Amino acid sequence: MAVITCIEDLRVLAKRRVPRMFYDYADTGSWTESTYRANEADFQSIKLRQRVAVNIDQRSGAAKMIGVDVAMPVAIAPVGSTGMQHADGEILVARAAQKFGIPFTLSTMSICSIEDVAEAVKSPFWFQLYVMRDRGFTERLIDRAKAAGCGALVLTLDLQILGQRHKDLKNGLSIPPKPTIANLINLATKIPWCLEMLGTKRRAFRNIVGHVEGVHDMSSLTEWTHRQFDPRLNWDDVEWIKKRWGGKLILKGIQDVEDAKIAVSTGADALIVSNHGGRQLDGAESSIRALPAVVDAVGSKIEVHMDGGIRSGQDVLKAWALGARGTYIGRAMVYALGAMGEAGMTKALEIIRNELDLTMAFCGKTRLADVGPDVILPGTAPSR
Repeated sequence: MAVITCIEDLRVLAKRRVPRMFYDYADTGSWTESTYRANEADFQSIKLRQRVAVNIDQRSGAAKMIGVDVAMPVAIAPVGSTGMQHADGEILVARAAQKFGIPFTLSTMSICSIEDVAEAVKSPFWFQLYVMRDRGFTERLIDRAKAAGCGALVLTLDLQILGQRHKDLKNGLSIPPKPTIANLINLATKIPWCLEMLGTKRRAFRNIVGHVEGVHDMSSLTEWTHRQFDPRLNWDDVEWIKKRWGGKLILKGIQDVEDAKIAVSTGADALIVSNHGGRQLDGAESSIRALPAVVDAVGSKIEVHMDGGIRSGQDVLKAWALGARGTYIGRAMVYALGAMGEAGMTKALEIIRNELDLTMAFCGKTRLADVGPDVILPGTAPSR
C-alpha cells in the first residue's frame, strides 16, 4: 500500500476508487471553476514567519467552536451525497470525527439520515439545513434534528438556486447512476465500490425519502428535489428558523461585510465565510481573501468561521491567524472517505493535526491563543 503523507495522496486514491460521476460531483466547481481553484490557491500566497530558539515544548492545537471543546479548530463540512463516496459514508465520517474530537456536520442532502447517524454515534453532531419551498418539511427536519440531539443547526443561505456545474451535466449525475454506456464502463472498473454499495440499504437521500408525501422512489425524489430549493429565502426567514430550533445557530455562506453585519443582528452564534466551495457564483472571492474584512467588521460581535480550500494544517493555522475561530473540511473529507473509508478519514485528521502542530512549532507558538497575524509574513496576507 502506498504511504499516505498528505491530503493530495488521498485525493489520488479516491479518484481511482470512486465512480467518476460521484468523484466529479465533489471535486468540481461551477462554470469555469475559477473560485473553486482560488479557494485552495490563495492559501499558497500567504507566507509564514519562521521563528527559532523559542521554547516550543508542550504544544496544543485544542480550541473551542461555539463553546464546544475541539481537538483542533476544524469541523467536518456538510457535503451532499457523502454516502455515495463510500457506502454508509456519513456514518463512517461521523464516527471518525467523534473519536478524534471534532464536530461532524450532516447535510440535508445526505444519503444516511439524521436518525441513521444518531444511532451510530454517541456525541452530538451538527445538522446543516437547506430551506425548501415545502416549509412543513423544513420544520419537520428541524424537529428531527432536535429529537436526535444535534448540537448546532448550520443554516445554509447561499443555495436558493443551484449554480451550473458542467461536469455534473456532462456525467448525467443521478442517484442511482444513469445506466449510460460510459457510466456502466466506468462502474465496471470500480468493483470494490459497487460491492460495498450492494451491501448497504442506504443508497437514497434518507432525510427525504419516507418523510415527504409522494416521494417513494428515486424518480419521484429527483423530481421533488429539483423544484424544492427556495429562491424566496431571505433574512426574515432566519427568525422563524431560529425560534423553531431554539439551540445554537450557525449561518453559512457569508462573503460580504454587509451580509455579515446582518448575520450579527439575527443573534446567531457564528457565521461561516464560505462561497459553497466555489460551486455557486463562479468569480466570487475566495473564502480566505474574504475572511479578513469580515473579521474586522464583526469578529468582536460574533464567532467567525470559514470554509473553502482547507487542505492542510498549515491552511488551518493561516485561517486562524487571520481571525477564523473555526475551519471546515469538505473536499479533504471526501477524498479521505472515498480513498479508505473510516480509516482514511482518521488518517486525514491525523495529517491535518500533525501539520498544524509542526507549523505552530516552526512559527514559535505553543498555543492557538497566542497565534495572530504576527505569524504571517508582512505583505503576503489578503488585504483587509
